[in-house]
Amino acid sequence: MTTSPPSPRSAAGLRVPDARERVVVAMSGGVDSSVAAAMMKAAGHDVIGITLQLYDHGSATGRKGSCCAGQDIHDARRVAEQIGIPHYVLDYEARFAEKVIDAFADSYVAGETPIPCVTCNNEIKFRDLLNTAKDLGASTLVTGHYVQRLEGPNGPRLARSVDPDRDQSYFLFGVTKEQLEILRFPLGGLHKSEVRDLARQFNLEIADKADSQDICFVPKGRYSDVIERLKPGALEAGNIVHIDGRVLGRHEGIINFTVGQRKGLKIPAAEPLYVIRLDASNNEVIVGPRSALTTSGLVLRDLNWLGDKPVADVASDGLPVYVRLRSSQAPRPATLFSDDSGHHEVVLSDGELGIAAGQACVFYETAEAGAIVLGGGFIAKTLKTLPADTPRGEAGSIAAGGH
Repeated sequence: MTTSPPSPRSAAGLRVPDARERVVVAMSGGVDSSVAAAMMKAAGHDVIGITLQLYDHGSATGRKGSCCAGQDIHDARRVAEQIGIPHYVLDYEARFAEKVIDAFADSYVAGETPIPCVTCNNEIKFRDLLNTAKDLGASTLVTGHYVQRLEGPNGPRLARSVDPDRDQSYFLFGVTKEQLEILRFPLGGLHKSEVRDLARQFNLEIADKADSQDICFVPKGRYSDVIERLKPGALEAGNIVHIDGRVLGRHEGIINFTVGQRKGLKIPAAEPLYVIRLDASNNEVIVGPRSALTTSGLVLRDLNWLGDKPVADVASDGLPVYVRLRSSQAPRPATLFSDDSGHHEVVLSDGELGIAAGQACVFYETAEAGAIVLGGGFIAKTLKTLPADTPRGEAGSIAAGGH
């Protein structure tokens, strides 16, 4: 049974393609992507729903038969049937295991703190799925992400959602300019409450379905269980070492620790100790006082730049930007330095506590909701101190004091 579209008033201002198009919608089985699909159908487009089967949850956790992903696929299929669109499930498990799960485990073993959702977007959703959409003759790929695609004088631009509490631009910094040409994000101009209201107006059964909070293949947050299964021997014991060189105790695997962690060290000390960094080469957990957590600068890798001009042209002498180093934090002032050799450094105006290699650094023009995304990269190295007498922005100029 198809559903009636919401009233024109409730649908006013929704960003959907104007002319009738063949549209592929990535349907996860959640409220957001379901509403995005219903909006496209209500706007009169030729809509195809696609759900990616990315993992067998039982296999991922070592408990066969406990596949919660199956419920999401079922929900997506039910929504597609309800709104009257064809729906297909594509098996991407092998690709997801190689590009996302294995990369996640490798990064943790290397002492980093990876962000698998970014890798999934870069490698799976906006590469493989986008190619599938083209193969199906679609001119547009639609997702339920809370991010905006705005038309600029030099082509489409990526921007934060109008709802700062739901904004997902931190996870989408890897989207390229070419991909933006055919991507659409109809929920970027809405708040979550409005999206749920639309789901009810479309009479979708999943209107009150809870949002997913965990990494899909680590639903209970037990990273070490997944990593140990994929990388036998990853839980190798080693030393816990103070930043002054003293050995304070033993650990049972660096994958059990993250930068900034305080609890679980099991070390008697006169002052609170925090994990300052993870030394994978020596299998050591380096600890120290809270003051040692401050990061003053970053060296980035795999930079994706979305600005109108080449990054080296605008950042050779330093470009004032706002950055997010965590998905939940507000953008903070910083300066980006870049050169023609592909070396990228960020100086944090106020410093930041507990930043780890492997995390993302995303650039914005301003700190406001709806701000333009300039790009981002992965943190290759954190820099604890900036030499006051050394010019910043030249290759390696602030590497002293790095970890």
